[in-house]
Amino acid sequence: MGGDIVKRIYLGASIISALAAGALTAGLVAGSATAAPARPAAGPPAVSTAVRTVVLDCPGLPALVRPKTFILTCADGYVQLGKLSWTSWTPGLASATGTLIKNTCTPSCVAGHFRSYPVLVILWGKAAVKNHPGEQCYTRMTLIYPGSRPPGAAQTETIPLPTSLPVLTGG
Repeated sequence: MGGDIVKRIYLGASIISALAAGALTAGLVAGSATAAPARPAAGPPAVSTAVRTVVLDCPGLPALVRPKTFILTCADGYVQLGKLSWTSWTPGLASATGTLIKNTCTPSCVAGHFRSYPVLVILWGKAAVKNHPGEQCYTRMTLIYPGSRPPGAAQTETIPLPTSLPVLTGG
């Protein structure tokens, strides 16, 4: 039965990645179907409207693109994602495999031990990053545990992500 769950999780993640890739490919094909004029029209140079998609971590840290690590508990760092390998990073969806690393906090967090759990990470939703024109960020993270998971954790968990960077003032 456990094997069936893992197969369904991987199938679900594969379908999401395939749909995202298909949408991107369709956009690229549709965009390339129009012919470019032989000579560009005279005028001012084109302004790039490219939007960079990022994920925001702890306050004070820069916006991230395809991070290898991600801290889930900013105050103490006792829960984080590591060894992230991104299979997709598009404006609407990103997916990765990696490891959730969590302190057992037994008998206390100082004396606890870190345990690792394999995890699939899906980033989704989008919002403009306040005071950062040209950047949008993911608003949700879904963690899927294909095997063992931390005590008390559900097989699938979705958490909100920060959507703004702190405004730094000079002094």
